[in-house]
Amino acid sequence: MLKPTSDIIHKEPIAAIATPVGEGGISVIRVSGRDAIANVATIFRGKNLADAASHTVHFGHIIRDKQKIDEVLVTVFRSPRSYTGEDTIEISCHGGVLVTQQVLEAVLATGVRSAEPGEFTQRAFLNGKLELSQAEAVADLIHARSRKAVEAAQQQLDGNLGQHIRTFRQQIIDATAMIELELDFIEEDVEFASKSQLLRLLAELNTEINRLLATYETGRLVKHGIRTVFAGKPNAGKSTLLNALMGKERAIVSDIAGTTRDVIDADWSLDGLLFTLTDTAGLRETVDIIEAEGVKRSEKAMSEADLIVYLVDVSQPEDATEREAIQALKSRFTGKSMLVVGNKMDRMEGRVSGNTSSGVETDTSLTPAQQEGGASPIDLYISASRGTGIDALKHRMKAAVLANRDIDTSGLLVTSSRHRDALEKTQRHINDAVRAIENGVSGDFVSIDLRAALQSLGMITGEITTEDLLDSIFSRFCIGK
Repeated sequence: MLKPTSDIIHKEPIAAIATPVGEGGISVIRVSGRDAIANVATIFRGKNLADAASHTVHFGHIIRDKQKIDEVLVTVFRSPRSYTGEDTIEISCHGGVLVTQQVLEAVLATGVRSAEPGEFTQRAFLNGKLELSQAEAVADLIHARSRKAVEAAQQQLDGNLGQHIRTFRQQIIDATAMIELELDFIEEDVEFASKSQLLRLLAELNTEINRLLATYETGRLVKHGIRTVFAGKPNAGKSTLLNALMGKERAIVSDIAGTTRDVIDADWSLDGLLFTLTDTAGLRETVDIIEAEGVKRSEKAMSEADLIVYLVDVSQPEDATEREAIQALKSRFTGKSMLVVGNKMDRMEGRVSGNTSSGVETDTSLTPAQQEGGASPIDLYISASRGTGIDALKHRMKAAVLANRDIDTSGLLVTSSRHRDALEKTQRHINDAVRAIENGVSGDFVSIDLRAALQSLGMITGEITTEDLLDSIFSRFCIGK
């Protein structure tokens, strides 16, 4: 919510390059703060910027020591109608490392200082242009690596989370007001709020917060990606599968067991979701020190994964020891999504029904043992080298990790652990208030619990902040934003 113009804080002017440094069509240098327009006007040859209206663009040259540095376009944004709420200038110059740096140095020479990471957005928050949750969404939007992550960040940037929080806060304020008004008239024995009315209001609020919290796990996967680890014995085809999904040679493939000695990460997108695929060293006992370290890192990667895809080389005789190892992994990583995939089905010499050699996919979700009425730990069969069953695997990977979760990013998702923690604290305080009301505790103590709930909610939108919190949030931003 925009503050009145008189409340805008016009701090010392700051400047930074707002576009990635490198060769390109244009670069943008952003300047904001007290006298920002006047400072830039001293090095700009073109229209008198002091007379320029807000939201206007002007052609001219940047001059330093009477030398022309570059021809530029200067965009003027006057307070409070700017990103930061302050007077702001954006200088569009030719892209290039040297010329961009020279323009920035010319600006800094006028008495402007270099901006810290996230300082422009921090000023936007302090000046009431953005709520804290919206400011965090700016960083999420910049760092988004998938379409779904962009959509989730845009929902938060639009203020949807803030709207929910304001509704929650108003409900708590209403409950607190009823209790405290009753306390003011305690000697007159006047009752402004019935016990059942308060409990109903708090129960409804708890339900709404629960509904929002239920979106966090999906929101986390959308924001950070689905950590997917390919595991299995050496030469099971993990690297070949990684390459098949990526559509390029990302990992080294050979018939020599133990080729992969370290974890290899690659980002892969499916239906707008980001999967971080991790190829790992084969799991086996080894005396090779380097390979043993690779196995250790493989186990660590599995412990941190959202999805484990365990590959079994079905061209080899069935291994009872490996079956036991798979069961041990499932027991060890209870709660994690895990798929056991039989690879190299093209070498099974007709053990799977259907013409797989021609590349025509059959029902790869049924294993030979299942078709024969037996039991098998394998969920589906593929041939990573030929691409057979890969589409079915993609579907199963997505289904396994998302289960019945709704990933409709047109609705609000909680994507920040900070927001989740604040909502959980709010719930704990509400539950304390409910127990106090049910046990007939004095309204003074109920009011304390409800005010604590208000404070927890305020940490999300920024009504309640600390300097350490702001430093932590805005340090994640790039310089120039």
